[in-house]
Amino acid sequence: MKRRTFITSAGVGVAASTLAAPAIAQSNPEIKWRCASSFPKSLDTIYGGAERVAKRVAEMTEGKFQIRTFAGGEIVPGLQVLDAVKDGTVECGHTVSYYYVGKDPTFAFDAAMPFGLNARQQNAWMTHGGGMDLMREFFKGYNIIQFAAGNTGTQMGGWFRNELKSVEDLKGLKFRIGGYAGTILQRLGVVPQQIAGGDIYPALEKGTIDAAEWVGPYDDEKLGFNKVAKYYYYPGWWEGGPQVSFLINLPQWEQLPKHYKSVLEAACADATADMLGKYDVVNMHALKRLVGAGTVLKPYPRDILQACYQATFDVYEEEAAKNEKFRKVYEPWRKFRDEEYLWFRVAENTFDNFVYSAPTPKKKS
Repeated sequence: MKRRTFITSAGVGVAASTLAAPAIAQSNPEIKWRCASSFPKSLDTIYGGAERVAKRVAEMTEGKFQIRTFAGGEIVPGLQVLDAVKDGTVECGHTVSYYYVGKDPTFAFDAAMPFGLNARQQNAWMTHGGGMDLMREFFKGYNIIQFAAGNTGTQMGGWFRNELKSVEDLKGLKFRIGGYAGTILQRLGVVPQQIAGGDIYPALEKGTIDAAEWVGPYDDEKLGFNKVAKYYYYPGWWEGGPQVSFLINLPQWEQLPKHYKSVLEAACADATADMLGKYDVVNMHALKRLVGAGTVLKPYPRDILQACYQATFDVYEEEAAKNEKFRKVYEPWRKFRDEEYLWFRVAENTFDNFVYSAPTPKKKS
């Protein structure tokens, strides 16, 4: 009797599992999106952020949710990703929001503000400091929802044909730099130049420009800047921890099943951690190679940093006075920044300063 009961129960279980399979399949619809990147495939780490998001999404949905990534220029030019997502030309894009400060300087808070936050601080502001809510409200006006999907860490300060010794050396300097940093440096006499990545090398080589900033050792080495500019300055004070973002057309996002939304959000978080980790590894090796090949590594003179710092906050205050959207984000961001700096000074900065300057411990004989 017990044997018959067991067989009957088992049969019901098999039938139930057979019935469940189509139901599960129906709950995982097939969706195909296109993602426009702002980056060329040659920048494998930063372009790779979008590829990693797509890979993770496909894995976690058993191939039902597919995102195909296109390099800058394949669907739309790299600096038009925001508009392509807003207008629904593509469902999503992978870009850096400070590319769009010409539309509104408020976009820069989603990426990096000059003399702002480092990568950890940017993450803290976004995830637990109120930054994501503020930026989501701002992006909603552009028909977009955005997620952090990468970070390069603090970038380098650029390649210069001639050595910088004081603020006076900035006057008339033709510097390939854009965004908010270009606006700030103009106040100190710099002539900002907007030049696409592939055109920087010949411009430096011919002397059309005097200096250029790009990303960091790994990406800069690929473009060969060390062959046409001797001096490599640091830090890139305008990019203390630039966040790379995954932009999604809002109507497309709202149509996603709830679990697909969770999958996409998790994939973006994974890409953020992975990109930062990879840059921290590849940059250290690239910098060694560059210095070994004759690159002269130089810190920015302190008077230049101080002048840029003052000019930066002058620009912020002026923008906040005339731009309500900027002010709405700037005031809580500034408060968070100041308080976060106090915390980092206590443990993080003390630890870093000691271990980076301490002599190598002697080995026991």
